[in-house]
Amino acid sequence: MIFTSTSEYAIRGMTELAVREPEGRMLLDDLVAGTSLPRDFMAKIFQRLAKAGLLDSAKGRGGGFSLARPPHKITLEDIVEAIEGPEAYDHCIVGLERCNDQMRCPQHDLYKPIRQRWHDYLKTTTLADLASSLKSKMAKKAGRSSAKG
Repeated sequence: MIFTSTSEYAIRGMTELAVREPEGRMLLDDLVAGTSLPRDFMAKIFQRLAKAGLLDSAKGRGGGFSLARPPHKITLEDIVEAIEGPEAYDHCIVGLERCNDQMRCPQHDLYKPIRQRWHDYLKTTTLADLASSLKSKMAKKAGRSSAKG
């Protein structure tokens, strides 16, 4: 399974939110500023994530979005399932409607271990892991930029 663009943006947006660790809520405009995240699409995605219980949201003064749980308690599986649904893991590599143990495609036996490893990765990788990695890469990039200047 490869991430859909919606799942990818959901993961990127939530990672940005985790990296910035705002006190209280963060406005979507502030979150997407300086990124390539599309604001209107992110608004729709964040509403879905809020409905799924991964984000808290509030309108009006003091409104915005915040993580509903600590980053180490939100997995990539949580995010992908909130966007794609639990059937996200039944996508067929050869294009059939589904591929699982009950509905096997011609590639099922070869693809099943890959799918399982992918699912294990999604279950064990947290938003805190992604945020830590992103912070580290941002720090390295900043260090290289200041060394050139």
